[in-house]
Amino acid sequence: MTLQCGRYRLELERPLIMGIVNVTMDSFSGDGHARNGLDDALRHAETLLAEGADMLDIGGESSRPGAQPVPEAQEVDRVVPLVEALRDCGVPLSIDTVKPGVMRAAIAAGADLINDIGALQAQGALEAVQDSQVAVCLMHMQGTPGTMQADPQYDDVVQEVMSFLAARVAAAEAVGIARERIMLDPGFGFGKTLAHNQALFKALPRFRHFDLPLLVGVSRKSMLGQITGREVAERMPASIAAAMLAARNGAAILRVHDVAATKDALAVLSALDNTDLSGETR
Repeated sequence: MTLQCGRYRLELERPLIMGIVNVTMDSFSGDGHARNGLDDALRHAETLLAEGADMLDIGGESSRPGAQPVPEAQEVDRVVPLVEALRDCGVPLSIDTVKPGVMRAAIAAGADLINDIGALQAQGALEAVQDSQVAVCLMHMQGTPGTMQADPQYDDVVQEVMSFLAARVAAAEAVGIARERIMLDPGFGFGKTLAHNQALFKALPRFRHFDLPLLVGVSRKSMLGQITGREVAERMPASIAAAMLAARNGAAILRVHDVAATKDALAVLSALDNTDLSGETR
């Protein structure tokens, strides 16, 4: 499986590590770098690269539960200078945004992937990316960040998430976005209870039905806190365990805060496990 990702064509023979760079004031994990400006965010990105990140995901608006939207101009001011500073860093640059204006500005600055928690549903979002070569990540979310965890309800969370993603893939293909540019994200923690997240996680092998790369992002999330009783700062071991389970079940990209630890764990999994990193028994 390959992914056309802007300036890069990624061979997904092993799970890739996507390092998180939050240029926000209110990141749920407490690692937002908006307060101290571009230099602080750039240093964090360089640290993730030195630790072995295969790609970087830059976000200028928090999507934590209860988060409020950021004005488009402010989001552009947060992320575009960082994209410009990192465009020659040697790995693909992803922009985590729902706003078509931010998408266009980031693509012009050198972004390679649009990671949209809204699955390109905003008016103008499909058009913002259709004529580029950037990859797109289509994620499922019930509700909006401000309200999504109020009382999420599903009859069959796995089937409903898969049906939604199938519809969004069809919408992307309808405007000319090739399948080789599309990846999917079940949206752990986005309008889902712990039981919903558990059901989706256990069903990850079913997402191979799409024959598209799967991104899994559970790093430090509240679902891990609910399972372990740990606060955000203490969730690295749980995050690594979840990432390895995702890798064993076919995740092509792992979106994480702790790059070095995840890379080490993947190396051990590859060397000692009886399942290769595409999920096939050997």
